[in-house]
Amino acid sequence: MGSSSSSYAPKTIYLDVDGKVQKVVFSRHCSPCDIKELLCSSSNIPRNTAIMMVDPEGALVSIDPTMPTNSPNSLYKVVPLSTGQLGEKEDMFQNVLSQVADQFSRAFRINELKTEVTNRLAMLEKRVELEGLKVVEIEKCKNDLKKLRDEMTSRGGGRVNCPCKYNFSDDGKKVTPRRDVPNYPKYTLSQETVEALKKPTFDVWHWEHNEMLSCLEYMYHDLGLVKEFNMNPITLKRWLLAIQENYRNNPFHNFRHCFCVSQMMYGMIHLCNLQEKMTLTDMGILMTAAVCHDLDHPGYNNTYQINARTELAVRYNDISPLENHHCAVAFQILSLPECNIFANVDPEAFKQIRQAIITLILATDMARHGEILDSFKQKVDNFDFTNEEHVTCLKMVLIKCCDISNEVRPTEVAEPWVDCLLEEYFMQSDREKSEGLPVAPFMDRDKVTKPTAQIGFIKFVLIPMFETVMKLFPQIEEIMVQPLRDSRDHYEELKQIDDAMTEGSFVIKFRKDFDKHE
Repeated sequence: MGSSSSSYAPKTIYLDVDGKVQKVVFSRHCSPCDIKELLCSSSNIPRNTAIMMVDPEGALVSIDPTMPTNSPNSLYKVVPLSTGQLGEKEDMFQNVLSQVADQFSRAFRINELKTEVTNRLAMLEKRVELEGLKVVEIEKCKNDLKKLRDEMTSRGGGRVNCPCKYNFSDDGKKVTPRRDVPNYPKYTLSQETVEALKKPTFDVWHWEHNEMLSCLEYMYHDLGLVKEFNMNPITLKRWLLAIQENYRNNPFHNFRHCFCVSQMMYGMIHLCNLQEKMTLTDMGILMTAAVCHDLDHPGYNNTYQINARTELAVRYNDISPLENHHCAVAFQILSLPECNIFANVDPEAFKQIRQAIITLILATDMARHGEILDSFKQKVDNFDFTNEEHVTCLKMVLIKCCDISNEVRPTEVAEPWVDCLLEEYFMQSDREKSEGLPVAPFMDRDKVTKPTAQIGFIKFVLIPMFETVMKLFPQIEEIMVQPLRDSRDHYEELKQIDDAMTEGSFVIKFRKDFDKHE
């Protein structure tokens, strides 16, 4: 990940595909299954087809990260295996489990054994899918492998030396990124969904986590980011799964919120025609920062972290402790070779991408809202897309807009988010009261209502920021700014109703008290 070490350098081979030279680049950390899938895709062969690879002399070439490289003058050729050839391999499949068990008994080091069994599991699962074994046989294979894994875990003792375990959070929570090939269902998005994804009106409540993962995957492909950064599509899937697994089940700051912010960023990229004004690298920075911006959020804001003197506040010296933590988790995930979507990016370019993503995530700290918006206001009237400082400031404002953009959406989509946010606020204020810490009035269940929570935020934070962006992109007024004005009016009407009911209750109580004294 951004290292100059030769162990991270991608490997290149050249294929003969219908008489044309096809260049294939893959990470040295790819599994054989990943490489086979990549070769199928490069050779226009359906996924999951059993294949072999031969050199110009007709000799078989092993399909794994250690395969010898070739040149455009000595092309490899990928050949699908016939049904007869597949039949010859059935015995090998039946013996895989016994081979794994035999090798387990050898005097290998535990980490090497775990890696080998993980690779064999991936191979078995692919074979099961390919050769259509019966359900009973599938379950037996998985159960046997699970027993092997459990046995190795007990034999290996603690996880102290395991490189795939990280203590990301301040409460000791351990996070395990996925090492196997992701198996979430592949959804084919309808044309209606594809078009809806580009709009702020998209209803985020109708989608399961697997569907949201597929939508995020589609966005990266649609924007050309997979091609621009030479991402392995399987690595992209693994990274998205690791991202989802590292969002907690908070009422508000959860994976659905991550998807909301990322979808709004994707929508603004299309609505503002940013692809014509900024680079593809900028698009990748915007989308990746949006996806990662609240990773491992504990559900308690920076004020609580600082007042309670939590480990995060101490670690980051009370300076944006949550946002710094989100960045740290994001790049710990990217440090895993199997999750590193930027593995094939030049190390120097990666440094710049990393710094840009950190800058955007840190900009989501609302304590810096005034500073960032004032800086953008000074630039917007004479904005220069060739000025790096201007573009960086714009990207910071864009991620801020997306992060707090729920009220841009239709009322039926936006209003449930207010309930979620208040629930998280009330959890924090209840804890602050029990710990004797200061409680913000807007988070106190005894003082705040939905209208009072929203009116000030919409009037003094959302509308001014979006209207400033509107100076640069007038096309957002109808679809983004006007809904904010409508939302402000909606909550002001609700407040008037609440006030009238409160006043009516007071008059009734006063009359009852007066009647008692007559």
